[in-house]
Amino acid sequence: MKMKIAAALLLTGSVQASEIDNLINTSNSLVAQIDRGRMLVGAAIENGPNGYISSPGLSASAQISNAQVDAYNNALASMANYAPYGDAQTFLETQAGNELDLMQDAVDSFTGAVVELTTVVQVNDMAKEAQTPDDKAAVQNFTVTNDLQVNQETVDTYNQSLTEIETHSNNAGAYLGVAANKESTEFLQQGAENNNSNFETATLTYDSNQQWVKVSWMTGNATAVYVNGTNFDSLYVSENDILALGAQSEYYNSGYHQAGYDCMVNESNCEGLR
Repeated sequence: MKMKIAAALLLTGSVQASEIDNLINTSNSLVAQIDRGRMLVGAAIENGPNGYISSPGLSASAQISNAQVDAYNNALASMANYAPYGDAQTFLETQAGNELDLMQDAVDSFTGAVVELTTVVQVNDMAKEAQTPDDKAAVQNFTVTNDLQVNQETVDTYNQSLTEIETHSNNAGAYLGVAANKESTEFLQQGAENNNSNFETATLTYDSNQQWVKVSWMTGNATAVYVNGTNFDSLYVSENDILALGAQSEYYNSGYHQAGYDCMVNESNCEGLR
């Protein structure tokens, strides 16, 4: 999903930017020719009566080619689809893609911290399974002979990445939810026009307390869509549903997360898990 959004938005954004750029470039080419032609004509008017001769074929350098005409006319035609204020849906989806990228960065940090904390899981499993004195002696030996202390820096990374993952995931969900609602995108689009602003220079935020997605314009004004009510009820997922989905997720059930201490720390006994 993230890759599809990012690719689509990159293409749409580049098309929107190139439409006005193409018009500038192609019209510049014609303007330069016209300006040169006017100078040549002005010189010819002065030179002929005064007995001067220009270089043969100089006029050809100011002529307009068929390719220049076609390029300019195509640029004019493409302006029919140009969005001077930008496009609200595209903007929302682009920002959602950015949030998903940031979420993935945080997932990488979280995964690294989980690998570091796998020793806790191993100790927990051994201690719970120890029934006989020999079993308990094995737990003692494992905890004494290995460096199993939890590093505070690792815990900080774990906690911080969890917060970041939740934040970026929720931001992306809110932006995509609004992007899928026609009434909301039309409202934001009108906000851009009312503020004589373009989405390219705007900033987007989701506030879970206020329950809104807000576009802040360069003018200092803002336009917000409240993500509550019947239009957005489906955006909100209960804790039970979240945990149930997580338990079935590919991430939770992927090899390394179910591999245990030996595979994740010592990279042994990983057969069939890579």
